[in-house]
Amino acid sequence: MATSDRHTATLALAHALSAAERGLPVIPLSPTKLPALRSPHHDSREPALCRGECGLPGHGVHDATTDPAAVRALFAAAPWATGYGIACGRPPHHLIGIDLDTKPGTDASAALQHLAFQHLFTIPETVTVLTPSGGRHLWLAGPSTVVVPNSASRIAPGIDVRGAGGYLVGPGSVTGHGAYRLAPGTAELAPAPCPRALLRLIAPPPRAPHPGHGTARHASGNPSGHPSEHPDKGQGLVHFVLAAHEGQRNTRLFWAACRAYENGIGEALADALTEAARHTGLTEHEARTTIASAARLTGGRR
Repeated sequence: MATSDRHTATLALAHALSAAERGLPVIPLSPTKLPALRSPHHDSREPALCRGECGLPGHGVHDATTDPAAVRALFAAAPWATGYGIACGRPPHHLIGIDLDTKPGTDASAALQHLAFQHLFTIPETVTVLTPSGGRHLWLAGPSTVVVPNSASRIAPGIDVRGAGGYLVGPGSVTGHGAYRLAPGTAELAPAPCPRALLRLIAPPPRAPHPGHGTARHASGNPSGHPSEHPDKGQGLVHFVLAAHEGQRNTRLFWAACRAYENGIGEALADALTEAARHTGLTEHEARTTIASAARLTGGRR
């Protein structure tokens, strides 16, 4: 092995051990970004269903570990490894990776911003890894009760999701296309909790309720499910305004007020939206004026 190759392999192990120290389960990766160790069952005539129960390495993400001795053993078995993968969906972080690609004609970052605007969530500050192709990996922490599947461009073109059974290429890894590195200012961050609205987009939809459940919902006083009868709808709009930063306060308030009037809850929500806008730095007069503009634009529908 050439000196430069040994240096790259040594750095990959060092980065992997550092990640394991932070509770991130890791595996060695080859320069192709694939698991570096071949399956011990590759010569088997029958399909291998083993996920590591045989005790041998080579089961991809199922080998992932945070134990330093086990990490060293995996890399010792794969001295050609130039990077490491971080298993998603595993405790303690239950990591979710949002992969923003840079394919021609696709602006995944803009697509994510659009989803955030449309579904009323704010993209949090979190660990961000820059890829050799110019893309970004956002690390988010998921709840232990939700299993997020892997998907490719399902929620929007160019946005891939890494969840249970998947892995992210760790920062410090070197592949055939270049190095993965942490974005400036994110090295000391922990994975931010995944916004609930985003989680609803990337997680499987809940099972349809039992036919008998419909009666209970009618009895609770919400027979139609119209947004105007859902208090959560109004709360979502209020939180959307509260999350505004300087330079977007009026825009967010106007958008939220328009949605409120369109859904018939404009008048009922006006005071709460005004108070939320005041918390972001607008004066009450500014907030009321913006809400009145939204009412005029939408016809003040009730």
